[in-house]
Amino acid sequence: MAEIQVRNLAPDLSFGAAVDGLGWDNIEDEAVRQRLRDLFVERGMIVFKNMEPTAKMQVALSKVFGPLKDHPTKSTPRDSETGDEAQGVIDMHYKPDPENPEAGEGLVEYKGEVLARYSPWHFDHCYNDELNYAGVLRAPINAPVGGRTGFMDGIELYRQFPEELREKLEDKNVIYTLDTRLSKMKYGVNFKHLTEHSGNVALLKEVALFPRAMHPAIWQRETGEKVLHFGPWMAVGLEHHEDAAGDALLDEVAHEINRLGEGTSAYWHDWSPTDMVIWDNHRMLHAVEGCSARYERQTLRTTIKGDYGLGYFEDGKKIGEVYREVA
Repeated sequence: MAEIQVRNLAPDLSFGAAVDGLGWDNIEDEAVRQRLRDLFVERGMIVFKNMEPTAKMQVALSKVFGPLKDHPTKSTPRDSETGDEAQGVIDMHYKPDPENPEAGEGLVEYKGEVLARYSPWHFDHCYNDELNYAGVLRAPINAPVGGRTGFMDGIELYRQFPEELREKLEDKNVIYTLDTRLSKMKYGVNFKHLTEHSGNVALLKEVALFPRAMHPAIWQRETGEKVLHFGPWMAVGLEHHEDAAGDALLDEVAHEINRLGEGTSAYWHDWSPTDMVIWDNHRMLHAVEGCSARYERQTLRTTIKGDYGLGYFEDGKKIGEVYREVA
């Protein structure tokens, strides 16, 4: 049986690990699986190098860390290759218009460039009362320039955050909605919105049914570390402070997150088709820097069940009730 090789992602990062040597000959070995699970709890994210670039391997890797979870929204495209075994493997695929790439869907202008697949800092399923434990991502098609995915560690973010701002967030809950339109983003906006996604019509029908969700801006892990976990994208207010002061605070925090996202709170991953990345969704934020609207880009994500138990819907509903209404 081949051994896996483990190293830190970079000498200046307090989080993250890189793993090589995982494949079909050792992925079912329980000693290897437990080592990976322990590493994940400690480091918060793992970049797997030189993986077999298939949906089957992505599903097998995901199941090392827990059972899969379907995506909450029906309007989100699924990957057709994985079939019923991997319900909820979502397909995020941007195809440029060869005649007029700058008239494509979901485009923004950022630092003077028209970008596709730009995603601000966020955590997955923030609009749910339950957060998924983790996600596993791969990029079969990536742009030759740009298109990196950023990962920001909430533990390191808490340590580096200005103390005055951090204290204002203690014991505060942030309100999130399912509305993913960048044109509606309120906090930390550092781009110019250009075009919407055509799928937004179907999305907005689901937005009307989903209640707003509350999640703490700061929470504490069982291991003792505090985590700053505010995703500016899809945030709409501060619970009990939906006023100008609450909005000003969240905007200031969001811009500070943007600033720290360019420093040692974040890791920016340059994709290879044989990479797979898993991150702790309870601890990490992630973002996509975007790429030129001229380039095709595709990422596929599996979602792993698990919840930290601190989120809730404001109207007291449970997620099962919401799913029945959406279906």
